[in-house]
Amino acid sequence: MKILVLVDGSKWSQKAALHAFSIARRRKGKVILFSVLDRKEVRAIAFHLSIRSESIDDLQRFEETVWRDTKRSIKEVITTLLEVGHREGVNCSFKIIEGAAKDRILEEANSGGYSLVVMGAYGRSGKTRIGSLLEDVVGSIDPPVMVVK
Repeated sequence: MKILVLVDGSKWSQKAALHAFSIARRRKGKVILFSVLDRKEVRAIAFHLSIRSESIDDLQRFEETVWRDTKRSIKEVITTLLEVGHREGVNCSFKIIEGAAKDRILEEANSGGYSLVVMGAYGRSGKTRIGSLLEDVVGSIDPPVMVVK
């Protein structure tokens, strides 16, 4: 059994990884922690920061700072999850790629030979309604999808 876990750094995606580890341990499966870094999302955050600081001239500096911090943050989360998985005796690895989140997730989920895709119900924003990415991708993913709350 090969399980894809979508990791965005939120507590819900981390919880999803823990569920995937539990399933993989019982089924002698492999877990792949998967994260997409989206430049458009980073640009939007940087733009809002530059407007708030009233310094649109610093947009590029803000963008590079947010990009660097985003990469560092997701690597830290994935490193922690890998340590947990290995400690629990789970065969696990990771992939971090760049691109449009929806497109890259669908591409990976549908072409990677996965038995199950696991994701958190909510994203980093912590909104109380189901995450917009979940709404965008869940109906287009071929393998079964487990949504963790």
